Amino acid sequence: MFWYRNLIKLSTPIKSKTPITKNLLQASLSNFSTANQPPASAQAQPSGLGPTKPHDKPRVVVLGSGWAGCRLMKGLDPKLYDIVCVSPRNHMVFTPLLASTCVGTLEFRSVAEPIARIQPSISSAPGSYFFLANSTAVDTENHEVHCETVTDGTDTLDPWKFKISYDKLVIASGAQASTFGIHGVKEHAIFLREVHHAQEIRRKLLLNLMLSDVPGLPEEEKRRLLHCVVVGGGPTGVEFSGELSDFIRRDVHERYTHVKDYIHVTLIEANEILSSFDDRLRRYAIKHLTKSGVRLVRGIVKDVKPENLVLTDGSEVPYGLLVWSTGVGPSPFVNSLGLPKSPGGRIGVDEWLRVPTVQDVFSIGDCSGFLESTGKPVLPALAQVAERQGKYLAKLLNKICKDGGGHANGAKDMNLGDPFEYKHLGSMATVGRFKALVDLRQSKEAKGISLAGFVSWFIWRSAYLTRVVSWRNRFYVAINWLTTFVFGRDISRI
Repeated sequence: MFWYRNLIKLSTPIKSKTPITKNLLQASLSNFSTANQPPASAQAQPSGLGPTKPHDKPRVVVLGSGWAGCRLMKGLDPKLYDIVCVSPRNHMVFTPLLASTCVGTLEFRSVAEPIARIQPSISSAPGSYFFLANSTAVDTENHEVHCETVTDGTDTLDPWKFKISYDKLVIASGAQASTFGIHGVKEHAIFLREVHHAQEIRRKLLLNLMLSDVPGLPEEEKRRLLHCVVVGGGPTGVEFSGELSDFIRRDVHERYTHVKDYIHVTLIEANEILSSFDDRLRRYAIKHLTKSGVRLVRGIVKDVKPENLVLTDGSEVPYGLLVWSTGVGPSPFVNSLGLPKSPGGRIGVDEWLRVPTVQDVFSIGDCSGFLESTGKPVLPALAQVAERQGKYLAKLLNKICKDGGGHANGAKDMNLGDPFEYKHLGSMATVGRFKALVDLRQSKEAKGISLAGFVSWFIWRSAYLTRVVSWRNRFYVAINWLTTFVFGRDISRI
């Protein structure tokens, strides 16, 4: 039969003239070998990106994807440089709106901007790359950065170590949350600096709300589960407390009526809340937060335990959710670098944001500070400082390359032009319930405009909506705000 003859033809083995297919299959399967010794092909694998050649475009390596690093990459000219970014995250976090994601006012993707959208050449230009990795060391003599890939947990792939040669290096790795060496903070508190921190806060908050509704739960345990404690009275701590109190009044009281009388928010600060703001604005914030149900406590945390924290006066504060927002300090990576340090342990830079003791190394953002020899004060760890530094350095590096100093050691004794100057544009903070603070003074002692109330809240939202990096995320933020206003916050625990 016809179909039977075709079946015989298909089942007949075909003789290959060359063993190419067999060799390729064996080579592919050898990668999955469980033997301890690596396959032979691994020996030929490059260990990283080598030095650029004189006729190639110079390479700028950026460590970090925060405000400073992303603003720098956005301003760099990809026609002049190959841009390489090394960071443990592939997005930038719009931190001023991060507190809103914890309670469902905004969705998490609204505050995360992919790096490829900020600098498209990262994903399209032949010599530009993004590496999901941590920087472990910097060899300034050989112009190399040592890196190690990021993995999800211990049960995944082993981290891969590699090196990247640079012509210009920009350290913008940011800072880490300060714990002041207090026992138990890292184990039991949640910080608010990354998207995964906001996700953890949201899951913990909603979990405690649902657990507190279980029949037979002691009243004391119910009060502990629903006690949200925020340590740190800066803008982040105040904004989160305001968002949380607004969430309790508008959403919890309607959807968790059985436990609405048990949930409370306590804000602990060692000194004055919002110390950088005008005194009148601080008094307004205290009055409004107190009216919204936030309990303000002045004290210093001495110890943090799994279910309560201890203050220096001996009093104990039970909690179900503990958010730690007490400022930032240098990261272990910054501490490990053999570079000069500014007051506070940051990487020391001169007036042009260069590390003066080595060639072709710059530092911007929260990890850097002016050296004492410059006569300038260390700038605060603010988003606007990092953004302005990134913008300035991008213009400076573009100028250096156009003047012929783009390659390694090519900018010696070059005139760099005007140094970096920072001018404070003001501070803003929301306190919940359509109220905010706007302080447009250049310093605490200077005179200027300071507003509080609904008009300030409108200015706060308008300003941050225009500062969101892409039109895509601006659309997300606007739609989230409208949806929350009409339908309330999303309380799904996903």
